[in-house]
Amino acid sequence: MAIMHSAAVETTTTERQRASGGGETNAGVGGWLTGRWARLRGLLEGVGRWVTGFAGKVAGIAADDPRRVAHSLKVGLALTLVSVLYYVTPLFKGFGLSTLWAVLTVVVVMEYTVGGTLSKGLNRAFATLVAGFIAVGAHQVANRCGAQGEPILLAVFVFLLASAATFSRFIPEIKARYDYGVTIFILTFSLVAVSSYRVEELIQLAHQRFSTIVVGVATCLCTTIFVLPVWAGQELHKLAAGNLDKLAEFLEGMETECFGENATGENLERKAFLQAYKSILNSKATEDSLCNFAKWEPGHGKFSFRHPWSQYQKIGALSRQCASSMEAMASYVITLAKSQYPEANPELSSKVRTTCGEMSSHSAKALRELSAAIRTMTIPSATNNAMSAAIKAAKALRSDLSEDTALLQVMHVAVTASLLSDLVTHIKKIAESIDNLAQLACFKIPEKTQKDVVIDIKS
Repeated sequence: MAIMHSAAVETTTTERQRASGGGETNAGVGGWLTGRWARLRGLLEGVGRWVTGFAGKVAGIAADDPRRVAHSLKVGLALTLVSVLYYVTPLFKGFGLSTLWAVLTVVVVMEYTVGGTLSKGLNRAFATLVAGFIAVGAHQVANRCGAQGEPILLAVFVFLLASAATFSRFIPEIKARYDYGVTIFILTFSLVAVSSYRVEELIQLAHQRFSTIVVGVATCLCTTIFVLPVWAGQELHKLAAGNLDKLAEFLEGMETECFGENATGENLERKAFLQAYKSILNSKATEDSLCNFAKWEPGHGKFSFRHPWSQYQKIGALSRQCASSMEAMASYVITLAKSQYPEANPELSSKVRTTCGEMSSHSAKALRELSAAIRTMTIPSATNNAMSAAIKAAKALRSDLSEDTALLQVMHVAVTASLLSDLVTHIKKIAESIDNLAQLACFKIPEKTQKDVVIDIKS
């Protein structure tokens, strides 16, 4: 009996150990699955956040300028139209495999602005035509030298023309307007000249490729000009006026935050007006590109074909000089606010601060008037009261310096006077440049001025 009881106890213990081991195994599998599921869920949530963020970024870009969406649709439309040449059998038989050059032309020629598309399209078409004629002529000359002399002479032609065309790209005038055309010239001449050694029907091949390129260029031009066009000239015009508004915003902020009655001079680094001018400093590349494209565009809106686009580059250069002076002044004002030097002559400081505020306010008003004159394409007022008041305030600021002031105070006043005087000088030059633009572009006379002239004549 004792033996049987002992065996029963051992059996029960063994079963309990097996049950305990099975539970631990099940718990381990469950924990592994839970960990894997947590990782998978974290990965899916991360992908979801990335997709949401990317979609929001795309939506922000589209909302910022809906014309970008329109341009994307125009590119798709142009490619769809030009692909008809490949799908329609009679057209495909007429152009052959060269039909693909029309598709390639649309891809490389289509630009955001009308001027950009015109520039690349005309460069590509004209360069292809000239290079094709020269390559066919080179083939005819080389073919007369026999089977052995033909490849040598073709190689010489390719070397000379490619070298000369590449060197011409270093000429500033050609680099600015015809760089893409020169590149296409080198490519077309090399392809036609080299392939002429193996291709029998060279003239037919050259004709097919040129025809398909013309079709591609024409498709791009029609789509760009007649479907929601974006004119480079208008963009350049808006950019010039917008830069003047940004300069005025900086001066308005200086008048309010630094020289006004309630100005504290605290936390100036966080003020938005100190960042307004910074985009102007990097605007040269955009201006040069828009100016180059605008010269290719036909007359549109209020802009004639011979509109003085180069004058906008001069205004942009003066605006950048003014923005550079503003950058120096902003750095100095922030440093001065942090240093908190004691005022050796509070009465003189208050007087100089008041004069600086007047000069900033008048300069900002002058810039706003000049910006409005550009936007409305009207002649700026000959008697610009704001500009005259700013110049008068600058002269008064210089005269306020005296030899009896403490040295440190003189340094502060002298630096402020110098920086603000430079700003007024730059703004005066901008005003003169805009006057020249108004004369060259034949801006209209403002209605108020016309009424004043009529009154003067009657009186």
